[in-house]
Amino acid sequence: MNKIGLFIAATMLMMAACKSDSATTSAEPTAPSVPATTKTEVSPIADPTKGNEPAVPVGPITSIEFAKTEYDFGTVMEGEKVVHVYKFTNTGDEPLIISNAKATCGCTVPSWPKEPVAPGESSEIKVQFDTKNKGKVGGQLQSKRVTITANTDPVNTYVTIKGKVDKEESAETKNPS
Repeated sequence: MNKIGLFIAATMLMMAACKSDSATTSAEPTAPSVPATTKTEVSPIADPTKGNEPAVPVGPITSIEFAKTEYDFGTVMEGEKVVHVYKFTNTGDEPLIISNAKATCGCTVPSWPKEPVAPGESSEIKVQFDTKNKGKVGGQLQSKRVTITANTDPVNTYVTIKGKVDKEESAETKNPS
């Protein structure tokens, strides 16, 4: 009987040893371990919670001032493309770097200077709004906001293009069957 007890104890000991070995050796490759003293550089410009948000320029902060931040294009017919140019000035002491300009939807497309704007200098952002499928008979109010990301405080500045998009009454609407 003692031999059976000794055999069970030896088997359990081997199983425990195998279990701890299997934690460190497996069929799948493991990532190399990184010592706790290693520092990982994390860019302050990327925020993983924001998804695909543009990077904010790093460096000295400056300021931006627009002549007008809102443009009312009045009433246009559906299908027209409305274009407006927003003029701005770098009112700070450092070069202004615009990293992105993004509209609330794909029907609005901004274009901005890719090179830095020197202190005291002016430039412009062009915004094109495509009214295709945006109107209705009698007019449909539209308001589209563009977010400008730059090395300013606050980081985002906004301009708005708005107006009414009218649509011609179709033959089907005039004479319902």
